[in-house]
Amino acid sequence: MRASAARNLPALLLGLREEGFSGTVRVAGTPGGTIHLRDGLVGAIETPGAPTATSTLLTSGRIGDEDWLAACAAQRGADLLGERLVADGLVGAAELEVVCAAAVFDAAFALSLGAPGSWELGDPEPALLARPGVEPRQLTAETTRRISLLSRLWGPPGELVRVRPVPGMGVVEGPLSGRHEDILNQVNGRRTARDIAFALGRGLYAVTLDLIRMQTLGFLRWETPTVPGGRPSTAPRVTPGRTPAAGPPPVPSRTEPLPRRTPRGGEKGGK
Repeated sequence: MRASAARNLPALLLGLREEGFSGTVRVAGTPGGTIHLRDGLVGAIETPGAPTATSTLLTSGRIGDEDWLAACAAQRGADLLGERLVADGLVGAAELEVVCAAAVFDAAFALSLGAPGSWELGDPEPALLARPGVEPRQLTAETTRRISLLSRLWGPPGELVRVRPVPGMGVVEGPLSGRHEDILNQVNGRRTARDIAFALGRGLYAVTLDLIRMQTLGFLRWETPTVPGGRPSTAPRVTPGRTPAAGPPPVPSRTEPLPRRTPRGGEKGGK
């Protein structure tokens, strides 16, 4: 199909699936990115908005840098790198499949939050691919579900991923989960959900859900957004969990003391 004939990106991907297209779709805009397709299935999406499967495996420490470089040297083709990682015992086949597929869904979510831009088709390019790939219709449905859920829990997801949380002030009883502790260690008033996702090698969507949950528990709060020039926003604040009719993201007006954090497992009765 002609790329210019599609009314939007989901429609384009559906048309390319019908054609069994193998190649890339370069999407302009913010954040923009490159969608890799094999036989019309989405095998990978590379975007500045979310970590790739490669970033997830390396940043999380699942695969060490030296082992990764050795695998890359032994298998020059990126399309076959996954097979090499499995053959070398660095990751299980099922785990790799989950990581690659999850990265596709997460990147599609990140793309949906930005301003849409133009796109162009290109030849296949090497990439670490989900096998066999994700159906475009399934990808669109899951992205819609994620946006709908975040909108109900917080408000516009596009705003949520841009605000910068700061440590909360509520007293928290008991130990934090390891997942929440890792996130809280990254919260300093300067990092967005995207920054935290890249720092931890976790999906952007998963991090946004955790941030919402942690705010309700008092672990963190949202910093008051400012308008250009440094002046505080004059937009009305709204209650978290409700979708505002218009304006910036909800900002809790409550000020609470910092949470008391205890080590994982606690000092008493720890493993």
